[in-house]
Amino acid sequence: MAIKVHGALLSTATMRVFACLNEKELDFEFVPVNLGTGEHKKEPFLSFNPFGQVPGFEDGDLKLFESRAITQYIARTYADKGTPLVYEDRKKMAILSVWMEVEAQKFETPASKLSWELCIKPAIGMVTDDAVVEEQEPELAKVLDVYEARLAKSKYLGGDTFTLADLHHLPNINYLMGTRVKAVYDSRPHVSAWCADILARPAWKKVVAMRNQ
Repeated sequence: MAIKVHGALLSTATMRVFACLNEKELDFEFVPVNLGTGEHKKEPFLSFNPFGQVPGFEDGDLKLFESRAITQYIARTYADKGTPLVYEDRKKMAILSVWMEVEAQKFETPASKLSWELCIKPAIGMVTDDAVVEEQEPELAKVLDVYEARLAKSKYLGGDTFTLADLHHLPNINYLMGTRVKAVYDSRPHVSAWCADILARPAWKKVVAMRNQ
């Protein structure tokens, strides 16, 4: 059975899974979920994720939710395909795991709130809440200060090669590069170079092209 991703093209979590599948050079079927009609809050989608959030993922008889869990499954199950996104070495993997947690626990909150306010809301006809933007931009800057120090010593967050720790950032970074928040990235030279590097990856460009169709 083919791999299927049930999600939405505007969803950062769905795009995260697309990016991972593309890095692994895996074919998959995209099954659109209409967020506007609340399809993600009803059956049969709730059989994928009882919390009613995209994406849902199928690989044969396996069903998963939570994008970061899905990408880890893909990276390990298809280790012999495409780009190696995790490490076999335990110490290297431990460091990579730290930076995956940093993305999920520190970066995601301000970045996703800013993406929602500055990119997704305008795209669906809603009004940006400027107060949220003013609150979250300095919070993102604090995280990127830590990234700047890390990337001064390491080409990528998780080590010397591109891994899931970098990939997980791509959807929010891509959204925010088209907004005023780009200046927060650009003012940190190592962060700026890292962003340019990972956004230029062919696997990610395929995600952007898919979204823009």
